[in-house]
Amino acid sequence: MTDLELAELLACTRCDLAATRQRVVVGSGPRPPKIVVVGEAPGRQEDEGGEPFVGRSGQLLFRLLGEVGLAREDCFVTNVVKCRPPANRAPRPREIAACAPWFALQMAEMGAAPLLALGATAARSTLGATRGIGVIHGRVVERDGRVGLATYHPAAALRGGDRVLSVMREDLAILRGLVA
Repeated sequence: MTDLELAELLACTRCDLAATRQRVVVGSGPRPPKIVVVGEAPGRQEDEGGEPFVGRSGQLLFRLLGEVGLAREDCFVTNVVKCRPPANRAPRPREIAACAPWFALQMAEMGAAPLLALGATAARSTLGATRGIGVIHGRVVERDGRVGLATYHPAAALRGGDRVLSVMREDLAILRGLVA
């Protein structure tokens, strides 16, 4: 992303989320990364701080990735939607569509790094998933020249306990096998 594109993104008003956000949460991490981690949208802490996955969900995610030998420093971390939806609701289709050009610019910079989609919204937007996360998680998919897989969002593990954590661990072990 050029400096001009970044400036345009930071001033974006393509959807109604611009009126309620504190910050545009662009994403962070190395280029090229070992993996690309994609969530659905920033939460409250991310909106306040400007960096994705810094709250409880992010802490859990990076602890689980650490178990398979991946660190946050290995990952480019972003969201499908760059602004926080009110009350942490799921992003609406028109909001996802408004952010799609920004997301496409980011993905173009990532090379062929494997993608980890967190939750159903990210899986639909990045991997073309048409079924629920309970069905598609852990399945390696190739789309637009990139391999990836989906797993539960770490927020679901915080709510869902040991069963969801166990599934996430299995999925992340599969992801580790995709990393060069």
